[in-house]
Amino acid sequence: MALRKIVKEFQDFISRGSVVDLAVGIIVGGAFTTIVNSLVANIIQPLISFITGGGAEIPGLAINLNGNIVDFGAFLSAVINFLITAAAVFAIVKALNKFNDIKEAAAKAAAIKAGLAEEKDGEAVPKPRVCPYCKQEIDHNATRCPHCTSKLDGYQNALE
Repeated sequence: MALRKIVKEFQDFISRGSVVDLAVGIIVGGAFTTIVNSLVANIIQPLISFITGGGAEIPGLAINLNGNIVDFGAFLSAVINFLITAAAVFAIVKALNKFNDIKEAAAKAAAIKAGLAEEKDGEAVPKPRVCPYCKQEIDHNATRCPHCTSKLDGYQNALE
């Protein structure tokens, strides 16, 4: 019985969106690392070799200390890889944010056109309206309170 409860809790945990999003992010990050490493090894380093007229490594950046090699060139290569990765991730996130902004603006425009939302020309969102009788929050266009049915300002009914 306790094992079933633990299995159920584990299934609930795994099926939550944040865990799945994290797993997808790690997988995509691993694939992206391969792309960035290829960019550095196949494009950036050959360009540096062409510009410097030799290898991508700068001579004299490795020190031999009694058989232990301190390789500053490898460290600089790792720093360059990091900067390229960070710049690429920044560009991708910036593009995705711009795309999301465009998508949200299009959705808002479609909602306004369909009459599902009101257009606000730089106005601040109004404070919620409160019924003076029952003190419940009501829509700003309401003429009767949906909670206590009291008549509010602007109420007009030709039949009464």
